[in-house]
Amino acid sequence: MSEGASPMPSPLSGYPMRSYDKLRYADTDRQGHVNNAVYSTFFETGRVELMHQLRQVAADPARDFVLAKITIEYLKELLWPGDVEVGSRVVRVGTSSITVEQLLVSEGIPHARAESVMVLTDTSTRRSTPLDDLSRSTLDTLRGSAENGA
Repeated sequence: MSEGASPMPSPLSGYPMRSYDKLRYADTDRQGHVNNAVYSTFFETGRVELMHQLRQVAADPARDFVLAKITIEYLKELLWPGDVEVGSRVVRVGTSSITVEQLLVSEGIPHARAESVMVLTDTSTRRSTPLDDLSRSTLDTLRGSAENGA
C-alpha cells in the first residue's frame, strides 16, 4: 500500500451483527470444496443470533419468527480448512416481516450473499402477527448501511 493510501474497508463494515464458524472437513463434498448446503447453515447461525438479540428486549413466548424465503448467491468457492464470518443486517421491516441481508466472508473475501424474509407468527394460531413498537425500534438498531458493506 502506498503512503497516504487508506486501507480497504472490511466487506462486513456495513453489517452490525457478526457470527463466526469453523469450516469442518465433513462440510466438504467430492470436489473438495465446502458443499453449497452448508452455506445455509452458516447463514442460519447469523439469523438465529440476530433473533436472539431481538428476544433479549422484546421477548414474547406467544410469538416467534419463521423463515419464509431465502435466496443464496454463491460468489466464490470455499475450501477447507478455515473459518468464516457472517455479517447480518436488517434491510426492511414490514408489518409482520423483516428482510435480512447477509454476507459470508473468509479471510476477508466474500464467498456468498443471502437475503432472507422472516415472518413473525403467533405460536398458537400459526398465522402472521404484527411487529410491536419495541421490536421495531430494536430492529432499527440492526440495520446496516449498504454503502459500507459489499
